[in-house]
Amino acid sequence: MSMMKKTFYRWLVLSLLAALCLASLNSFSAGTNTIFWDRENERVTADVRNWELVPMLEEVAAQSGWNIFLEPDYRHKASVKFKSLPPGEALRRLLGEMNFAMMPQTNGQQRLYVFRTAMGNATQQMRTSRPAPKPKRVPNELIIQVKPGTDVEALAKLLGAKIVGVIPELNAYRFQFENEEATEAARKKLEGNPDVTSVQDNYFVDPPLTPQNVGGIAPPQNKLTLDPPKKDGCKVVVGFVDSPLPKLSPDLEAFIKERIAVAGDAAVSDGPTHQVAMMNALVQAMQSSGKGNTSVQVISVDVFGASASANTFNVARGMVAAANKGATIINASLGGYGFSPLLCDVTQQLAARGIPIFAAVGNDASKVPFYPAGCPGVTSVTSVERGKVAPYANQGTQPDVGAPGQVLFNYNGFVYGSRGTSVASAAATGVAAGLADANCAPWSTVIPAVQKGMPVPSGQ
Repeated sequence: MSMMKKTFYRWLVLSLLAALCLASLNSFSAGTNTIFWDRENERVTADVRNWELVPMLEEVAAQSGWNIFLEPDYRHKASVKFKSLPPGEALRRLLGEMNFAMMPQTNGQQRLYVFRTAMGNATQQMRTSRPAPKPKRVPNELIIQVKPGTDVEALAKLLGAKIVGVIPELNAYRFQFENEEATEAARKKLEGNPDVTSVQDNYFVDPPLTPQNVGGIAPPQNKLTLDPPKKDGCKVVVGFVDSPLPKLSPDLEAFIKERIAVAGDAAVSDGPTHQVAMMNALVQAMQSSGKGNTSVQVISVDVFGASASANTFNVARGMVAAANKGATIINASLGGYGFSPLLCDVTQQLAARGIPIFAAVGNDASKVPFYPAGCPGVTSVTSVERGKVAPYANQGTQPDVGAPGQVLFNYNGFVYGSRGTSVASAAATGVAAGLADANCAPWSTVIPAVQKGMPVPSGQ
């Protein structure tokens, strides 16, 4: 084995060991209701308001890994807030006057019975996964691609459409209409137009999970420093296609090369956005190699703006913008269930230009493909917990890499945490970027090394 390969695998082993030693943060947001089930330390934090019993227990089942059985009862709603309680005390707060019995199993998952009358009546087993959302079209919109030289302004005027987005490199346009009737009438005309090469829907991208404030846990300290950028052949610039990125602490802000917004001005955020958590996951993954410095820089691309959701057109536009600004690798810790030929065309074109894309497989435990992770040429990443694929990770997209899916970090004097395949994707991107930077190695060597060093656990 060459010295460079030995360095690769040593780097990967150190990265994995350090990442897997992070505090176990088992957290998911369910609307405004949140539960953090720390299985490693057997502590639970919750902030819930009028949460109905069944969805609450399904959330507990997904996070705790327990088999939970309920006596059908739809009267109880939980409204409580607490931090870092043992599971038994936490359940008492969450369940109020409901009775419960925890039954440890010598061989298998622990069981929890929740009932009003008798434990034997607790027969309704709680699901441990959430149903996958159906693809949601952006109403009154179409994405079209045209032949070079087409008068798109005249075409839009003829159809009564507004052009609300353009990707010049792909001759792609986002048309907006007054109503669905006008949209469908235009679709028929466009499909018969010889100058139009593609007519497709624009889909919403799922809102990313917001990092949650957690107490009593110390996050890793960022000690990584930025070296001067290397020469072009060795330069590594990560393009983050994500939510808005507010001003960071000086130690992290140093890594930001540029901020781009493709969806308008962002809303002001009091707390950390999703991309703040992803930045911390990236830096912690690079730092876990044991090196104290790196030349890796980040281009932040906001594809959400002031909206709670993005769409596939803007994600594709954001990827192109990142590449045009100099990104040499792209992380997409987001996605949705609507297949977008445009988005997959972008990922394939960037891959052909030697720009790899890492993307999260999704967090609904569904068997429905998730995009852009499901697009050809994308390195799809799932979340690994305790040596297994996390129970919430989607199964509809075959993952190429398995990475730790939790991150803890400081922000404005408070500790926050985030969990999911989005974190895993950012962490895997950090490992890949760190390897390429440390060895001035091509992606054709780095990506296989990451896949070998961070495999998806078998038997999942």
